Amino acid sequence: MTATAVEPSSELRYDDDHIRQILKSVRVIAMVGASANWVRPSNFAMKYLKGKGFRVIPVNPGAAGQTVWGETVYASLADIPDRFDMVDIFRSSDTVGPIVDEAIELAPAKGIRVIWMQLGVRNDAAAARAEKAGLTVVMNRCPKIEYGRLFGELSWSGVNSGIISAKRPRMRP
Repeated sequence: MTATAVEPSSELRYDDDHIRQILKSVRVIAMVGASANWVRPSNFAMKYLKGKGFRVIPVNPGAAGQTVWGETVYASLADIPDRFDMVDIFRSSDTVGPIVDEAIELAPAKGIRVIWMQLGVRNDAAAARAEKAGLTVVMNRCPKIEYGRLFGELSWSGVNSGIISAKRPRMRP
């Protein structure tokens, strides 16, 4: 299930199996808006995803050439020499269009299959262009949060994870 032709004011809904399948199939992520500053959400998400076995390639023109979590930072998606499956966008909604257009252009050569817009990031026009080009789009979600939620981690304080419970465990006979 993808978010196609939705009104900007409408709620986005994604089937858990759809999100789970994306996260199982993706191995290399280009993170646009990645920050070297350890207190920024993009830095924490990058560290977390790398810890789960993903390769995360940071993209940030202001930090190009630096290293974040062992990966060289690139100025643009086109500058990345390797193939990648997903573009994770940590930028404001109004800046998403050119990033998605670049990803659409590069998709055949780089293997891009997924455009993922972070929490609070939504651009329906860019999403429609990406979907028309055959890419899967997820908006207003965080892959770090979704990974934790869907793969049995504590996520945010263990809420709804089924791991933490006030009930005593049943004793086996």
